[in-house]
Amino acid sequence: MQQILKYFPNLASEQIRQYEMLQSLYEDWNQKINVISRKDIDNLYEHHVLHSLAIAKAVSFRPGTSILDFGTGGGFPGIPLAIMFPECQFKLIDGTGKKIRVATEVAQAIGLKNCHPEQRRGEDERGKYNYVVSRAVMPLPDLVKIVRKNISSKQLNALPNGVIVLKGGDVQAETNPFKKLVEINDVHAWFDEEWFKEKHLIYLPL
Repeated sequence: MQQILKYFPNLASEQIRQYEMLQSLYEDWNQKINVISRKDIDNLYEHHVLHSLAIAKAVSFRPGTSILDFGTGGGFPGIPLAIMFPECQFKLIDGTGKKIRVATEVAQAIGLKNCHPEQRRGEDERGKYNYVVSRAVMPLPDLVKIVRKNISSKQLNALPNGVIVLKGGDVQAETNPFKKLVEINDVHAWFDEEWFKEKHLIYLPL
């Protein structure tokens, strides 16, 4: 939890309370439904919560912004972002019902009112959003094909509507088709922990 405060020192007491609750909730749920690898649960804040919040370093969503978390798994990056931006609306979708159950239960337990998990495949999602976010769900060209239909034409933020994805390793091949438009940010520039080396945030306006 200290890592969150290190990079986001101006959190409200309610946000701090919600972030602090995540460790025990995910530990508890992970014993019933494996949404985070067993060896990784001890690194929940660094590898999952803080990693998700790299998106908050790239863009500060304005109130009223709508965000679709595509392939959320147990709630990442959607739940950490929904805590960070309480005046924005987050829809979290995943095709696996067990994972959505975990995201739903965690969101309810911490009192998140702006976060709506739902079991749904991306192809079946019809809503319009300012941004689609995801964490290493599929190659960027495949993701863009599915979610292009979900990007709203109404602009609310300084950063034009589009897709924001978190990826590790070499992203050259999957960003090549969009090389004139795509922006690749090094997450290690924002967070100095060793784990964030080779981690990227990719933004593509759509």
